[in-house]
Amino acid sequence: MADKAEEGGLVFHPMDQFIVKPLFDSDVTWYTPTNTALWMGFSVIAIILLLVIGSSKRAVVPSRSQSVAELAYGFIYKMVEDICGKEGLKFFPYIMTLFMFIVCANFLGLIPTSFTPTSHFAVTVVLALAVFITVTIVGFVKNGAGFLSLFWVSSAPLPLRPVLAIIELISYFVRPVSHSIRLAGNVMAGHAVIKVFAGFAALTAVSPVAVLGITAMYGLEVLVSFIQAYVFTILTCVYLKDALHPHH
Repeated sequence: MADKAEEGGLVFHPMDQFIVKPLFDSDVTWYTPTNTALWMGFSVIAIILLLVIGSSKRAVVPSRSQSVAELAYGFIYKMVEDICGKEGLKFFPYIMTLFMFIVCANFLGLIPTSFTPTSHFAVTVVLALAVFITVTIVGFVKNGAGFLSLFWVSSAPLPLRPVLAIIELISYFVRPVSHSIRLAGNVMAGHAVIKVFAGFAALTAVSPVAVLGITAMYGLEVLVSFIQAYVFTILTCVYLKDALHPHH
C-alpha cells in the first residue's frame, strides 16, 4: 500500500487517509458533501439496518441481527441504569444513539479504503460538546443553583474548599476536550500504525513481519473500536450522574 518508490526508497504517507475530500470536484466548504459526511451517512444506515430492520420481526428465536440488536440494547440499558439510576433511563435513547453511532463509524472505518469519521476531532468534539451542553443544562434544570455544589467539596477541610472548587471547575470545562481527544486520538493512531506496516509490506525483506504486524494491529483495532465507543458512552453516563446527583 505504499504510495510510490523514489530513488530506491519507499515513500508512503500514513496521514493521507485522514484528509477530508469533496465527493465531487469542488472546493470544501461547510455545505460541500465530503467523504466524512458520506461515511457518517453509512453509519446511520448501518444503525437503521441493525436496530430497525434487523429486529423488526421480533422472533422468539432471534436472528443474528436481532440478537446483536438486543445485546446492544441490553448492554447500554444496564450501563445507564447502573450508573445513573432509574432517573437516568429517560436519557437512554440519546446514550444508545451515541454508542451505536460511534461503534458503527469505528467498525466501518476498518473496511479497506474506507474513511473513519471518528478519527477527526471535528466530529468527536461535536459529540463531546453535545454531551457537555446536555449535561450542564440538565444539571441546572433539575437542581437549579444547587448544581454548583458539584464544584464545592463539602467533605474537605474548609481552607481547601476554594482551591478544590477552582480545580473542579477547570476539570469540568476540560471534560469535552479529554472526551473528544481520547476517541479521535486512539482511532487515528491505530489507523496510522496499520498504514505504516502496510507501507513496509511492499519491501520483500520485511514483508512477512509487516503482514504479521498488520494482522495484529487490525485485530487490536477491532477491540479498540468497541472499547473507545464503550469508554465514550460510560463517561457520558458518569457526567450525567453528576448532573442528576451533583452533591459530593
